[in-house]
Amino acid sequence: MDQAQLSWISNFIWGIADDVLRDVYVRGKYRDVILPMTVLRRLDALLEPGRQAVLGMKATLDAAGIVHQDAALRKAAGQDFYNVFKWGLKDLKARSSQQQLQADFEAYLDGYSSNVQEILEKFKFRNTVNLSPSPVLHGDGTVKLPGLDNHAMGTVFEELIRRFNEENNEEAGEHFTPRDVVSLMADLIFRPVADQIESGTYLLYDGACGTGGMLTVAEERLKSLAAEHGKDVAVHLYGQECQPETFAIAKADLIIKGEGIEADHFAYGSTLSQDGFLARKFDFMLSNPPYGKSWKTDLERMGGKGEIRDPRFIIQHAGESDYSLITRSSDGQMLFLANKLAKMKEDSNLGSRIAEVHNGSSLFTGDAGQGESNIRRWIIENDWLEAIVALPLNMFYNTGIATYIWVLTNRKPEHRKGRVQLIDATTWSKPLRKNLGKKNCELSAEDIQQICDCFLAFEETEQSKLFPNQAFGYWKVTVERPLRLRVDLDEATLRRFRLACKAVKEEPLALLVEKLAAKQGVGPLNDFNVFLAQVDALAEAQGMNLTAKREKLLQSSLAQRDEAAARVVKKIHKPGKVKADFLHGRYTASVDGKPCIVEYETDAELRDTEQIPILEVGGIEAFIRREVLPHATDAWVDETATKIGYEISFNRYFYKPLPLRTLQAIRADILALEKETEGMLAAIVGGPVQ
Repeated sequence: MDQAQLSWISNFIWGIADDVLRDVYVRGKYRDVILPMTVLRRLDALLEPGRQAVLGMKATLDAAGIVHQDAALRKAAGQDFYNVFKWGLKDLKARSSQQQLQADFEAYLDGYSSNVQEILEKFKFRNTVNLSPSPVLHGDGTVKLPGLDNHAMGTVFEELIRRFNEENNEEAGEHFTPRDVVSLMADLIFRPVADQIESGTYLLYDGACGTGGMLTVAEERLKSLAAEHGKDVAVHLYGQECQPETFAIAKADLIIKGEGIEADHFAYGSTLSQDGFLARKFDFMLSNPPYGKSWKTDLERMGGKGEIRDPRFIIQHAGESDYSLITRSSDGQMLFLANKLAKMKEDSNLGSRIAEVHNGSSLFTGDAGQGESNIRRWIIENDWLEAIVALPLNMFYNTGIATYIWVLTNRKPEHRKGRVQLIDATTWSKPLRKNLGKKNCELSAEDIQQICDCFLAFEETEQSKLFPNQAFGYWKVTVERPLRLRVDLDEATLRRFRLACKAVKEEPLALLVEKLAAKQGVGPLNDFNVFLAQVDALAEAQGMNLTAKREKLLQSSLAQRDEAAARVVKKIHKPGKVKADFLHGRYTASVDGKPCIVEYETDAELRDTEQIPILEVGGIEAFIRREVLPHATDAWVDETATKIGYEISFNRYFYKPLPLRTLQAIRADILALEKETEGMLAAIVGGPVQ
């Protein structure tokens, strides 16, 4: 059936919505009736040839007292569903009584098999109370209206969904991904291994399946590629969706297309907190998960951030037994990718291949050690990331932001190992004649071919860049500076210190300091270490213990920061216990004339961080010597706070700055504006401007 006929059917159904439902439903609610009725009419048409066989089989099974009748009734119907009510929709049209029609229609709905009942439940159809595969003939037997095959029915259904979403001002992209993008994703996961696909069974999975269109397109592409290589494959689809109506559409679409068995593989609920396929592994996975959408409800359902123990998101990596992939609760898109990685096959020749759409935040959001960065690190250090493809802007129905396709596998070919390919496909598209929501362009067959050729070539070009895995990694190091304190013992300072001690019930310490001031003078004392020794000696003489709490009180409430003062010693190591290492804050010194190794207190106000590429020649030490120590000679690195992060910046590699305009061009513009202004002013004043 050609596109014109499909458009006619879609327009016809749309016309019914306008003609029949106007003034009964608000325009945005048409879909609540038309979509379920479209599904029911299609199901009814498919069941019509076998209706009497089903009724006969039902009577036989009831007479024999057989309880489990589902398989036998499906076989009698010749479909993966059935209806045991004695009449079809055509028969119900003859009802003259509205009450009888409603009763019979409800009985008709109740007669459907359990898999269709689930669809009706998710549509909430009972609360709202030619699609035939056979042609309609003229009286002379010629074809009046051609039959509608399953693929054509799916196209009509998808077009209706899109129209209803636009009429209701909904986010159409929440329901399905444009087919051109899906076709590209399918090619990116299937074409690289097309010659390795053997005859057999393959499992496809989408953890954010929406209406299921991505899976069905991928299924068609896999089967066609296998056929081109002389292979016979069986494909099983698995999906999960959390929106009830969208889930119903996905199952209905499969049943309408004659894939009722596959519809039983779809799970309802949140993929993050209610994984419908805990123990299942898949050959190929693809998704367009929601991005920028909060998953706080899932987080709470899973026990909260500190209590999650889901092995998909708390894993072992880099020597850590509780390596966390938990992202910010405001955006859970990367968790959908982690979920897929947990479902990769390890025991097959092809392993698993994944294509997933993300927005730009997945490339760089999250600091080192945080969930998003940890996911990127886990992926790249395991060498699973093959490529990231930057798509043109305005590719989706509900957003014009930049989007990217991540391509991953746990069976990288030898020539790709240890490297990642970035592809800038932002200019490879053609404009639409009419915008669909915010979508104003599409990928033509030639564009898809060009992107796939670029991917398969794996070469450096203007649009393709190759990088070693480590190019995206960095160390986040904390640079510390020593705390330098000065002590003044003038009356105003002592008065403030006395109040501070009183607030924490340490009045004896204030008296001790006042005695020291009377003995040593008001200062200033530029070495806090010497002052502390004097206080300690005086306290010991008076039988008082200078506890860590009291030392802290002296530091925070009496002393003042002073860059000219001596560094405050934190710890003294005896010779031989530790090695001197100025880069990490362990310095050689002399205390009481004896050599030792000292560590200094850190000044939180002077603390800074540096992001150092993992590929930095000479590593952290070379960077600190070159970039930090010339400006802060007393700085060191807190090795316990160093973390590894990963981020990917497309702009850094593909940004093309616009050339500056020449002075001649700028001068010409200025002169032209001056001339234009003179003419306007002359017209206003009515004569030449002097």
